[in-house]
Amino acid sequence: MTIRSKTKKSVKGLVLAFGTFDLLHPGHLYYLGNARKQGKKLVVIVARDANVLFFKKKKPVNNEKTRLLVVQSLKEVDKAVLGQRSNFFDIIKKFNPETIALGYDQWPGRKKLVQYLKDNTIPVRIVRLPAFKSRFFKSHHIKNRIKNRY
Repeated sequence: MTIRSKTKKSVKGLVLAFGTFDLLHPGHLYYLGNARKQGKKLVVIVARDANVLFFKKKKPVNNEKTRLLVVQSLKEVDKAVLGQRSNFFDIIKKFNPETIALGYDQWPGRKKLVQYLKDNTIPVRIVRLPAFKSRFFKSHHIKNRIKNRY
């Protein structure tokens, strides 16, 4: 879906991706690699610890600074920054991407994101990317396998 505006221009080729990226695994790399293919430059927003706790009801294994450093080190990523503590959609205005790449099961639902973009007249294309072996490469499955081993 594309939302058009006569007043704001998106940054050509810029793709914005979001995530927690705790216990980085091949599913994350698949998501970021596919996100990168959607444009010329990939900016990744890494979720704040407080937001992870609020939405997932548990703390991440790695803190936000560690997760940010790991994501910044990936070759697919041109830039990675920490998300905002509140009004987390507002970071979209800062980067004004041409495309927002969402993971196959990623919050927010498309409906909330589309409404925010319409309300703020932000022209953007939204793509929902496919999963990579989601029954195996999903952070909570990995954490459960680790917990059950010890």
